[in-house]
Amino acid sequence: MKDLIIIGAGPAGLAAAIYGIRAGLDLMVVERLSPGGQVMNTFEVENYPGFEEPVPGWELMSKMEGQARRLGAEIASGDVASVRKDAGSGIFTVALNDGTSMESKTVISASGASYRRLNVPGEEEYLGHGVSFCATCDGAFFKDRICAVIGGGDTALEEAHFLTRFAKKVYLVHRRDKFRGAKILQNRVQETEKIEPVYDSVVESIDGETTVKGVTLKNVKTGKTSSLAVDGVFIFVGFTANTSYLPPDVLDGNGEAAVDARMRTSVPGLYAAGDLRSGSRRQIVMAAADGATAALEAYDYILGLT
Repeated sequence: MKDLIIIGAGPAGLAAAIYGIRAGLDLMVVERLSPGGQVMNTFEVENYPGFEEPVPGWELMSKMEGQARRLGAEIASGDVASVRKDAGSGIFTVALNDGTSMESKTVISASGASYRRLNVPGEEEYLGHGVSFCATCDGAFFKDRICAVIGGGDTALEEAHFLTRFAKKVYLVHRRDKFRGAKILQNRVQETEKIEPVYDSVVESIDGETTVKGVTLKNVKTGKTSSLAVDGVFIFVGFTANTSYLPPDVLDGNGEAAVDARMRTSVPGLYAAGDLRSGSRRQIVMAAADGATAALEAYDYILGLT
């Protein structure tokens, strides 16, 4: 039995592992995909303290993973199906989708969030054939093409700017009359000739044949629809917390893990950190801080069991 099981190896999970190992906890990190989380898809990170120049997302996360492994953290591959606490013993059982399970005194849920879908016709049909959720991954396939980026937050603005390295034109479609991303990102987008904002508009459908050929837009103020010829559609309209395996009573109305300032859920010994928790600002440095806080709280909790 472990002292601590950490679910997820993004910034929150890896920071939790680093702090947990240093506190002397016998722990394991369980990651569904590869360590690094969503940051692996970020071209450059320019707001993480300690880096004078922007650092590629993969490099930042590789350093975090390397630090955790150097200290002795075990990172295992697995897709968590459920987390349950036995009322009698107080021990947690973390069950995986392959039928195996592990036991632990404490659990930190740090499995992050997934890109939210538009849920419009054509989105699923053309996924991988012109529809993408990662400009860093797929931008090079659209050299000298026309693309549409859907969204108005930090991620949408960053990815739209990144796409201009390849695409000859990028439409930035947002449902409001102004973007909501950081001012520095807004300025960067507005100063880039290749980017054309399309305000007050939502996607009605993604159109094509074997690949994407365009999008149908609806102006939310006038109700009028229009067609936009594009070769690729990149969607960045928010995130959905990856919390399906958690007990329903620890989730809020948005499906996010409800925690206090010390990352504690309503179940003693169960913590949540990073993008899946309520009130998360979805910033790398904040997720890392969440993970560190949760690990120290887990340590204190375990001390109280003895």
